[in-house]
Amino acid sequence: MEKILIVEDEQQISSLLEKFLQRDGFATMTVSNGEAALQAAQIDKYSVILLNIRIPVKDGWTVLKELRELGNNTPVIVVTAYFISLQEVLERGANDYIEKPFMIRDLLAVVRRQLES
Repeated sequence: MEKILIVEDEQQISSLLEKFLQRDGFATMTVSNGEAALQAAQIDKYSVILLNIRIPVKDGWTVLKELRELGNNTPVIVVTAYFISLQEVLERGANDYIEKPFMIRDLLAVVRRQLES
């Protein structure tokens, strides 16, 4: 079973993501801040990380940078409510992104695309 780490500080969004990802057959782990995300990624292996950029303690860009510096090559999908170019996302080390608000089927398609690559 594929495991997905959800890094999201908005409880409603993280609960929604968990519900739909689990319904689609994924195992999930949810954390609400950057430090917890780094710890989770070091303790367990995930197939994909859904990473909100605006999270407390350490922001998503810092988390992404530190993951890559640690040699963690898990596909990271940036989830953001702010406009950002795909070019910037890729240059910072992420694999893809999706903007909030999103349709759950679009998010699932992005997740599957990363799992297939």
